Amino acid sequence: MTTTEARQSSPAPMDYALLAKLTGGLGDRKTVERIAGDFGRLYADFLPDVFNSETGIPIEVTYTGCTSGLMTDLITDLGDTFALADGSLRNWCANFVLACGNSFVIGLMERMLGALPETVEQPFERPLSDIELDLAQMVVGKMGDVLRSGVNAPGGFEALLERAHNAEDRPQPDEGIPAEFGVTIRMTIELGKVTSELALVIPQRAFLKTKVVMPKAKGQSSKSKEEWHERIKEQVRRSHVTLQARIRLQPLTLGTISRLAVGDVITFQDKKDVSVQVSANGKDMYSCELGRSGERYTVRVKDNISTDDEILNHLMG
Repeated sequence: MTTTEARQSSPAPMDYALLAKLTGGLGDRKTVERIAGDFGRLYADFLPDVFNSETGIPIEVTYTGCTSGLMTDLITDLGDTFALADGSLRNWCANFVLACGNSFVIGLMERMLGALPETVEQPFERPLSDIELDLAQMVVGKMGDVLRSGVNAPGGFEALLERAHNAEDRPQPDEGIPAEFGVTIRMTIELGKVTSELALVIPQRAFLKTKVVMPKAKGQSSKSKEEWHERIKEQVRRSHVTLQARIRLQPLTLGTISRLAVGDVITFQDKKDVSVQVSANGKDMYSCELGRSGERYTVRVKDNISTDDEILNHLMG
């Protein structure tokens, strides 16, 4: 047999989708939609109760549909308006993804800081700040709690979630890991005037074996709205903030400014102690005086312009 004849007689590689169906990694449309609907009802019925009991803030969750495809494509198709967290749950699934719409987190931050419901408008979509990602971590944590209760995995283990991150910061998938089919379960979430989305991306190999159980709603939780607020404040206190120092210089005419060249000197306006305003994120915080320590210039705090609560609320907003 020649090389050409051997090549012609070699069997063609099996279609990947067909192989996945034969090995339990890809379900038919009817089965996928049925199980996805069960997940949707789980979140629509249970997440608002959990959320309201812990924060005192009412939300509404509605299942909107599901999509089947490769896991990497499904995650990419979510777009740039989600905060994502990779998760695993022992005895159920080792690699699922929870996603929360950025606009929900932004609106929730305003509400947690005491804004009246009628004043919180639909925010512009943008990546979340580090402090907002801390809040997003709490939200996906509640999503993980509902998931754990609903899939009823043996052993009663907690869902393990990695740090929430903006979609634009998600690393590229490892090409060495075989592609697998998954399903995206999408839901709308409403917080007053703010409408956003939640999503779960689950490998079908685990998804198809899942029998969703509706847990009993909890009337109360050990956490309270005040505890959540304190947790957010604590995250702010531990966050690094860039400070800016503003010093008033001697007034100059526009003509003089236009002729400034390298080496020209502009003097401070103050002749004795130089007054410095220190701010963060555009908020004036302290009145200081200019000094020096060794080779570095410094500022020494003379007076507080804002109270502790005003500073924290500004930075969290």
